[in-house]
Amino acid sequence: MGTVEHIGRGAGRISGDLGDLIPSPRPRARPPAPSKDPVRTAVRTFGEVLITLGIVVLLFVVYEVYWTDVISAGKQKDATTALDDKWQQEREEHFTGLGEGDGFAKMYIPAFGADYHFTIVEGTTAASLEIGPGHYTQTAYPGQSGNFAVAGHRVGKGAPFNDINLINSCDAIVVETADNWFVYRALPKEEEKAGWAEGRGSEAQCKGVSVLGGPYENVIGQQIVPPTDGSVIAPVPGSDVVPSAGEQAALMTLTTCHPRFSDKERLIVHAVLVKQWQKDPGKQGWTPPEMKETA
Repeated sequence: MGTVEHIGRGAGRISGDLGDLIPSPRPRARPPAPSKDPVRTAVRTFGEVLITLGIVVLLFVVYEVYWTDVISAGKQKDATTALDDKWQQEREEHFTGLGEGDGFAKMYIPAFGADYHFTIVEGTTAASLEIGPGHYTQTAYPGQSGNFAVAGHRVGKGAPFNDINLINSCDAIVVETADNWFVYRALPKEEEKAGWAEGRGSEAQCKGVSVLGGPYENVIGQQIVPPTDGSVIAPVPGSDVVPSAGEQAALMTLTTCHPRFSDKERLIVHAVLVKQWQKDPGKQGWTPPEMKETA
């Protein structure tokens, strides 16, 4: 018969036949795996896909709206520095020999605040517009007769034209070149044309701004057009008529996407040249009085 051996005090072990009589525990049967519900699986998978897509979209929005602003701010700063250096070296104004992305003028909209200023670069390619507002290469240059047309992003990439829908009639758009300041003012909006001279047009700020006539009679301060309408940057916006040089007005046109976050349409602002100030080398840092027309 088996015995219990004592090993030290209070301890022991089973030995001999007694240990052989204790049966080994039977392994427990595993419960059957629950059957997968195909509907629940599909819903879970669809939910995971939606979450993933949501994260991707969120990252894209952050990149497009915020990170591209950071990148464009650096490029705009470089363009401004290069233009300042160029103006220090050569004071003669000329617009020949400009390459895509080259800065040649600065734009200010005083109503948007003293900190609103951008260097305008040559060209409207994607690369140029990442730097800042871009000049349509086939249109006039600052101060010239015709239509000085400039495009800019409304969301992301610096968004220089984010708020141009807020430009009111007669608001100044000031363009600085190597040796001149050109003051453009926004034209009357469609609803302001009737009674302009007795109404808004009689205000001091609107001196030099009138409802245009002749071939320009349909040109207004602000409009929304399809993206395919290239006539808005023509010498006479919206028309294929080209007046003689002596009869051409000196206009400026801003174009951007509309509405925000969409390129379905284009928002257009038209302005007319009302004043030119020639820079005086002896008055460094001087700015025209229109620059003080802040909101």
